[in-house]
Amino acid sequence: MSANTKKKKPVPVEADPNASSRETYDWIQCLLVALIICVLIFMFCVRVIDVIGASMNPTLYNGEKMLVSGLFYKPKVGDVVVFKKDEYDPNKLLVKRVVAVEGQEINMDFENGIVYIDGVAIAEDYISEPTYNKLDFIGPKTVPEGCVFVMGDNRNASIDSRKSEIGMLDNRLILGKAYCVVYPVSQFRMIGD
Repeated sequence: MSANTKKKKPVPVEADPNASSRETYDWIQCLLVALIICVLIFMFCVRVIDVIGASMNPTLYNGEKMLVSGLFYKPKVGDVVVFKKDEYDPNKLLVKRVVAVEGQEINMDFENGIVYIDGVAIAEDYISEPTYNKLDFIGPKTVPEGCVFVMGDNRNASIDSRKSEIGMLDNRLILGKAYCVVYPVSQFRMIGD
């Protein structure tokens, strides 16, 4: 071997004593950012809401959890919505179906259990039984601007817009539309119109 082809002895690399703590700090930072993003999503985009009671049977059942979002939401007929009405119960969120929107006239034939929108009987394949329970409703009524008329799918066991404490629901009280049932997992399903 000539002097020019001698192997150079590797220079030992010293371990960085702070590398472990920097890696831990990076992990904590990533986890905190992910947590903040999740919190923001669940605060402003989507919420998980419990179904309490039987007023939405057979669409929703007591104890189920559903995803609700109010992001860029405008109520339309057929939507299942979540709202809070302090005059009825300031500590309770209510879940009902939008039956009529602003400008529509609603009336009901309680003897035959039929709901009319703008004079036309509506098809309600989602209800448990026809609407016989009048509550405080005296019709016909026209839904005012910026409001909706809501009813539970279990019509005769629901406190809804037929009751004076709820009445025509201001759209600003709606937290959002219910999109799907997420718990129990075995009951996962979309909540259709």
